[in-house]
Amino acid sequence: MSAANVQKICESTREKLKPAIDRIEQFLNENALPELDQNQTEESTTFYKGFLSDLRHLLVFSEVSYEKLGVVLRRANFDIDFAEKALYNTYHQSVNSFFYPKNECYSEDGRYAYTGQDAIRFRDKPIRAVRDVILEISKTYEELRDDLAFYESDYLTQRRMQNQRNHA
Repeated sequence: MSAANVQKICESTREKLKPAIDRIEQFLNENALPELDQNQTEESTTFYKGFLSDLRHLLVFSEVSYEKLGVVLRRANFDIDFAEKALYNTYHQSVNSFFYPKNECYSEDGRYAYTGQDAIRFRDKPIRAVRDVILEISKTYEELRDDLAFYESDYLTQRRMQNQRNHA
């Protein structure tokens, strides 16, 4: 991939991350476990604790990616290797953290992805604020997944081949 293409992907990825970061941060600042867990059963408490934990992880991974992409774009000379590593990490940490949350409070159901319906399914029925924040940011992470699909596996394959050539 050319440096200009990689730079454009870095710029658009960073631009897409910012509103998602802001939305997650707003949600976490305005909501705490007692407000979310209105039922206060063992099951609902476990659900909301897991949800908040996953959302905090997603926020941290997304903020780190946002900052690294900022460093990439501020450098006097664009470093394509550093940029591609930042994009790879964005895919594997931020995007995967959204679609594969550790506590599995929600998941993506691919059967709904092309129907125009929301593809996100919750393990338990959440309160509206929880549902809203996930559905709002899901569009961003879907776009990032599509934009960065190359970095799912091709990037590592390319690096391995490059290392083999360098060591041969």
